[in-house]
Amino acid sequence: MADHASIPVLFSTPEIAAKVKEMAEAIRKAMGTEFMVIALLKGGFVFSADLVRALHHAGCSPQIDFLTLSSYGEGTESTGTVALAKDITDSVQGKKVLLVDDILESGRTLAYAKELLLKHDASSVSIAVLLEKPGKRKVNFHADFVGFTVPDKFVVGYGLDFANHYRELPFIGYLEKH
Repeated sequence: MADHASIPVLFSTPEIAAKVKEMAEAIRKAMGTEFMVIALLKGGFVFSADLVRALHHAGCSPQIDFLTLSSYGEGTESTGTVALAKDITDSVQGKKVLLVDDILESGRTLAYAKELLLKHDASSVSIAVLLEKPGKRKVNFHADFVGFTVPDKFVVGYGLDFANHYRELPFIGYLEKH
């Protein structure tokens, strides 16, 4: 693994914090104060935790649950197949849901997750992602709330990983070689 000091920074810790706060305000305005947050694991855990706290400060009282899906394995490219590793444990029947993930790339994972939550009878499913990489989209899918648009680089940090490394970085950077 590369030395963390050698990873170029795309978004600093303060930039991310300001964006999360801005997104929480937009979510409250669009969704109200009562809804359920479904965080996608593993990558979405850092962003989801910060977003839930920011939603609290924005006056929201979200419930939270988790969904684990996988389409990457050990590589840097999606396999194209989404696998359900852990379904939600709480009922979303009749509830407004905010599905939260770290990044929207191909769209396959989030499209699968949204469809799954609608099959669980959520009344609506909105999507919040910290990052989107439009050049990698493989399906027609768009997020309702987007923090940053990123170039076609392999991003790491703030929950994003390469082979389960770099999630702990407090900033978002990218790997020059992987």
